[in-house]
Amino acid sequence: MMLWAVFNTLYQVFLPISFPVIAGWLLGKFQKLETRPLLTLTLYLLSPALIFNVITKSRIESADVMQTLAFCIINFFFLWLIANLWGRLLKMSSPDLAGLTLVSTFTNSVNYGLPLVLLAFGQAGMDYATVYVIIQMIIVNVVGVYLAARSHFSINQAIKSIVKLPAIYAAVAAILVQMMNFQVPAGIDKGISLIAASFSPIVLCILGAQMANVRNDGLARSHQKAFWSGISIRLFISPLIAFFILWMLNIKGTQLLVMLILASMPAAVNAVVLAEKFDASPKFVSKCILWTTLASLIILPFFIVASGVG
Repeated sequence: MMLWAVFNTLYQVFLPISFPVIAGWLLGKFQKLETRPLLTLTLYLLSPALIFNVITKSRIESADVMQTLAFCIINFFFLWLIANLWGRLLKMSSPDLAGLTLVSTFTNSVNYGLPLVLLAFGQAGMDYATVYVIIQMIIVNVVGVYLAARSHFSINQAIKSIVKLPAIYAAVAAILVQMMNFQVPAGIDKGISLIAASFSPIVLCILGAQMANVRNDGLARSHQKAFWSGISIRLFISPLIAFFILWMLNIKGTQLLVMLILASMPAAVNAVVLAEKFDASPKFVSKCILWTTLASLIILPFFIVASGVG
């Protein structure tokens, strides 16, 4: 019975997602699709439109927002702590340790997570997922730079990274609209909704193109333990930690399911960008991204079925 439910979830949720991902992979592999302009489009237009559209229509309570914030911070701290203790126990080099913390703590919650939540949970799930993603964006732009750069990190750099995020302004604008009970004019609302609707296919196509460029080269023996550590933490340990924290915070229902799925996503593709920029073992980070993404196609359907959504 459960096996049938898993196959049904694969058909109803993951098959639709796979079409733009495969299209993006083919374009990246054979047409050398340049993702930078598409990432700019997503960052400055699609993401803000989606966030504004979801928040203005959501019915999420402030208590839920605070719970999500608490979960994100505590979950990040535990994953960072485990990655550091694990790395030091195995006597990893500083670059490998930095790469392991990136792989362990940052998930692909935007390009992969949001479309998955939309298909699996609908609008109710997107309300919670949007809040989670906004918080994650801030964490990535502050702590992500620190984890990768270490000695190169500065508070000014972190603040500049956050100020440049259009999604933050879209979220603030949407919250003000909600607080003032302002009715967005129908024509403007339809225009924003139209842009927001193109978010999922575009970001999934970008994900496919990015995966086509992720290297799967052989790793030196010194990097093997870092690679398997990253796989273990991201795929198996992180869902257990997330579930424990959600239980401790008394988060239930759809919010629990959405948080658990997003926290169990594969390693974020952007982790390799930071790893390459600051020499945090980008080779093993790339390989972790590839294999955690492929493994998620098997593991995540079981999570969704176990949650009762599938």
